[in-house]
Amino acid sequence: MLHTVPLRAGVPGAVTAGVMAIDGRPAVAVEIDPSLKRGALTQVDGDTLAVAAGTALAEQVPLVAYLASSGADVDEGIAALVGWGGAARALVRCSGIVPIVLVVTGPAVSGPALLLGLADVVIMTPDAYAFVSGPRMVTEFTGVPVGTAALGGPGTHSRRSGVASLLAADADDARDLVAAVLAHLPSNADEEPPLMATADPVGRATPEAGGLLPTSATGSYDVRPVAAAVVDDGELLELRSGWAANLVTALGTVGGRPIGIVANQPQTLAGTLDIAASQKGARFVTFCDAFNLPIVTLVDTPGFSPGKDLEWRGMIRHGAQLAFAYARATVPRISLTLRKSYGGAYIVMDSKTMGNDLALAWPTAEIAVMGGKGAVEILHRGAPADERVGLEADYEARLLNPYRAAERGLLDAVIDPSESRREIHAALEVLSSKREHLAPRPHDNTPL
Repeated sequence: MLHTVPLRAGVPGAVTAGVMAIDGRPAVAVEIDPSLKRGALTQVDGDTLAVAAGTALAEQVPLVAYLASSGADVDEGIAALVGWGGAARALVRCSGIVPIVLVVTGPAVSGPALLLGLADVVIMTPDAYAFVSGPRMVTEFTGVPVGTAALGGPGTHSRRSGVASLLAADADDARDLVAAVLAHLPSNADEEPPLMATADPVGRATPEAGGLLPTSATGSYDVRPVAAAVVDDGELLELRSGWAANLVTALGTVGGRPIGIVANQPQTLAGTLDIAASQKGARFVTFCDAFNLPIVTLVDTPGFSPGKDLEWRGMIRHGAQLAFAYARATVPRISLTLRKSYGGAYIVMDSKTMGNDLALAWPTAEIAVMGGKGAVEILHRGAPADERVGLEADYEARLLNPYRAAERGLLDAVIDPSESRREIHAALEVLSSKREHLAPRPHDNTPL
């Protein structure tokens, strides 16, 4: 890796670091050489990582690290652990101030694996794997044999754990993805994201967006083409696409301005919110808020996923994470309800109550406590079946529309789907000068 300004170049070890340009913008880049003791980290290596993170923080530029490490150097004992601990603390100090992008090109075992959880974006190549406890230890402890790929390969971390934000075809593709991510982000939290060139007219009509909705209220569809219709040139950079697929989180631009998009995905679990989706959404909203990315939320969800297992695993705590993230976000926030928005899920998907700046809806929106069938089963459980049909139709006609919410000021406007891009761009222009004064406090208490 070519550094324009090397850091600690004379210090021996597996870690090299320095300042380099990524698409013309400075960043601190770190690389671990796996050919030296499989990238095992000594105390000196940990110190180099910490210096690199400290430099990124001091210079207010992104931190990019390429990891391939078998863990702490066993020969050094506790000294190696001390070095890794110092590196972890330095990364934490960078969190929310400068973007942290980690690329895994080989093993990331034990301590180095935990560094992935501190990053804003994690990119994994086909040769990468990451775990805290390796296959041998897992097999000895549980009695269940497991291979390296199944335990911590790219497929596992993109689909099951949510550690991997993006998968790269190879090292060159990983570098391209790093550049693509950073292109949407400012160098630090005190700057706004850089504008990106586009020839896509901001007033372009989007009739195809509304045409994607199925005629049946229970029909499924892919929400990503709706988001693509709104953003510039239909280009979305989706993060964690394989994990919690019932919620889409992506980066894009509107009128050249980078934004974050959160969208329920009706084709997976009907777009309901479960634990993983709540965690995914909360992490992404917090990420956008940290780096001054306006958030556009596309809503189509019948509610939270029901289930004994979900409740026992903490649906309350994790569902609150999403509400917490939206409620404390100070960046411009626009919500657009496409179809269903029921119950508690209506509230947490950046409703007016959560403090969004503009709440829009299509005429197809259904905003209520629940759907007609569920409401009639509760309110008229003793009614005969033929009478229930009429009661459901009456409930849907009176309450399952966006106009009741608009009458109460919970929606700012009901718009035609073809106007979606135009309205969102206009709102982003107005909100570009939004600033909020926050009362000083050390930190909040996120419901982890």
